[in-house]
Amino acid sequence: MSVLVNKNSKIIVQGFTGSEGTFHAGQMIDYGTNVVGGVTPGKGGQVHLGKPVFNTVKESVDKVGADTSIIFVPPAFAADAIMESADAGIKVIICITEGIPTADMVKVKAYIDNKDCRLVGPNCPGVITPDEAKVGIMPGFIFKKGRVGIVSKSGTLTYEAADQVVKQGYGITTAIGIGGDPIIGTTTKEAVELLMNDPETEAIVMIGEIGGNLEAEAAQWIKADGNRKPVVGFIAGQTAPAGRTMGHAGAIVGGADDTAQAKMKILAENGIHVVSSPAKIGEMIAKVLK
Repeated sequence: MSVLVNKNSKIIVQGFTGSEGTFHAGQMIDYGTNVVGGVTPGKGGQVHLGKPVFNTVKESVDKVGADTSIIFVPPAFAADAIMESADAGIKVIICITEGIPTADMVKVKAYIDNKDCRLVGPNCPGVITPDEAKVGIMPGFIFKKGRVGIVSKSGTLTYEAADQVVKQGYGITTAIGIGGDPIIGTTTKEAVELLMNDPETEAIVMIGEIGGNLEAEAAQWIKADGNRKPVVGFIAGQTAPAGRTMGHAGAIVGGADDTAQAKMKILAENGIHVVSSPAKIGEMIAKVLK
């Protein structure tokens, strides 16, 4: 009972024949992910990596029943790619592209609000349900099937947390990299909610960073929801100088509540097991699950 993607997901790759799309689609197929084809306008009818290429997302939905898409389209065209997927009836849209203009994402957010779909990203590592589907750019070998869900703004810290949880003997149900841009599809709270409602997930790792209020919203929801499952939290950027953009476009401290220290305090006040270093995530998961 995974969330977002599983072995039955029918995945298409937008930007399939480009260098990024080709490399990562190849890795996804090698992992055993059910990639049913790809989309590159003007190259429809070709076969790439042993899979059919379509001119449009709609064509892939009609011909191979695609229900999930992963986007490796350059920033200037990525917003259109997301909206095309939403229009075609794709249910889960995962956008890896980094550097999409914020103004474009404002339009996307408004456009998909009344569509029956869920966007993850952009500027994210994707989603993985170990041994079933890797829809993203994460190193699949780190992830083993298990009982802990991961929600993270950071790709690298997603892998780090997964590695530690696996080494503690617990494994992962689904890991969701939500992305670090100012405007994203699925928020921390929404991703945590999916895992809270997943019967196989027994604990959650929530990794945030400076900037914005996504983690505070999630923490308040977790408490209001009755702290049904233990949540281990980590906030990156504890040594970030005030007013400096760090790594992600969304990691800009706008007020006193946006700092790592303030967020860690909010998390702790809402019953989340906060660790001060990413190196302690695995230990804390072992502690809360014992």
